[in-house]
Amino acid sequence: MSRSRRDTRTAYLLLAPSLVGVVLFLLVPVLIVLGLALFRWDLVGPRTFVGLDNVAAVAADGRFARSLLVTAFFVLIVIPVQTVLGLAAALLLDRGLPGTTVFRVVFVLPWICAPLVLGVVWRWILSPTDGALNALLGIRVEWLADPALALPSVAAVTAWTQVGYVALFFLAGLRAIPDTIVEAARLDGASAWQLLWRIRLPLLRPTLFFVLVTGVISSFQVFDSVYALTPNGGPQGVTDVVAGRIYYEAFENRAVGQAAVMAVVLFVILVVVTVAQQRWFSPRTTYELDT
Repeated sequence: MSRSRRDTRTAYLLLAPSLVGVVLFLLVPVLIVLGLALFRWDLVGPRTFVGLDNVAAVAADGRFARSLLVTAFFVLIVIPVQTVLGLAAALLLDRGLPGTTVFRVVFVLPWICAPLVLGVVWRWILSPTDGALNALLGIRVEWLADPALALPSVAAVTAWTQVGYVALFFLAGLRAIPDTIVEAARLDGASAWQLLWRIRLPLLRPTLFFVLVTGVISSFQVFDSVYALTPNGGPQGVTDVVAGRIYYEAFENRAVGQAAVMAVVLFVILVVVTVAQQRWFSPRTTYELDT
């Protein structure tokens, strides 16, 4: 056996555990959902093959179309906020000020906590009667009951939980930038703004790509915190995100086939958005530096 074939076989053997995990926990569930989309099932009785009837029912369901729109607005709020705040926090942590290690832990605590628990805590904070935020402001605001404020409030809580996660990746990206490049720019008279805009941000594009892709995927799939803050889609359905609509359809309406179709649509949307991001970043991203 040639050395190249032996190396290839060794590589596949080393990859086997990960490939088994991908097949069992990613590909198989996707195939199961695709199969369920062709059946009518209420979780209890027998499954009945209906073909594309579930697809037609979902296409005619105005609630699903509305949930897609709600989720799109949610993502448009969360992603810019958490990205900008995460980058700002990373820049502060990168300065090495006293207490940086403590603040690094504090920033990441919301991300490692259970979203459902954080949702319950924030529901008390935003309570109109005895909530901490209204007590601090001295006024009564229906943060979660007002249709105009419910979605921004939920999005703000979600962004708050993700800032530490984003900051850690940006901090790692900043630490990976060679000091020689930064020092050379300073010797050439570059200001702090020019260092950020023309040196650090361009070199952070691989990190930014990862943060945006993972952030968009998690935001499209958000459910726990939204459910804890505003059950049943919130006031007038303004927080009825796609993941919540799938849950309600499958476990409350017991229309598993239609829920499976919705899940497939969400999967396709995420694939399209991820590929679009990859195509946009690919020609603009440098992963290696000559030092």
